[in-house]
Order: sequence, then C-alpha cells, then structure tokens
Amino acid sequence: MDKPTPKERVEHILKAIGLIREFVLDVDEAAFMVDSQIQSAVQFQFLIIGEAIRYIDNQILSKYNYPWHIPRSFRNYIIHVYHGIKLERIYFATQDLSELERLIILIYENEFLE
Repeated sequence: MDKPTPKERVEHILKAIGLIREFVLDVDEAAFMVDSQIQSAVQFQFLIIGEAIRYIDNQILSKYNYPWHIPRSFRNYIIHVYHGIKLERIYFATQDLSELERLIILIYENEFLE
C-alpha cells in the first residue's frame, strides 16, 4: 500500500475532525463518560489527526501559527497512556477543534489547491 500524500493527509485530518464532531453531536460530557463506543471512535480519530500531522512537512506547518506539537503529543498520549487516559481530556479536546480545522483548511487551500 502506498503512503498517503501530504494532500491526502490533510484530507484525512479534515475527515477525522468531521467524524469527531459527528460522534459527539448532542453528546454532553456525562454521556461521553459512559459511552465506550463514542470514546473509542473519538480516540481513533485523534490518532489519525496526530499521525497525519506527523507526516506533513514542517516547512508547510511552520507557515501557520499553531502549536503543532499538541496534536502529535495527544496522539502519543492516547497510544502510550491507553491504560490511564483521562476521558475528560478527550472530551474537552472534542470541543476544541475549531482553530485546528480552520488552519488545516487554510493549508489545504494554500498548499494543495492551485
């Protein structure tokens, strides 16, 4: 299987953000805390986001003011601390995707649409 292109990775991030929003639509924190399917689905999408960002060229990311280490670190947190994840952090992250989405759209438009 071929590795995704940088453009495809950006598309994967946008899709993952959309799915996270879909998964938590009308789901408050209390409902999230007891729904293991939603928790699992959301965590998987955060893994995709963090992994995809790892493989977007830093020359591209550096043009956009965002703490890119955070989604990468969040991916590592989910992978390596799976046994002790604080679900409140996962839920909070689902509510804090607007700036990342805005910049990923900008990257897509500026770097890959010509």
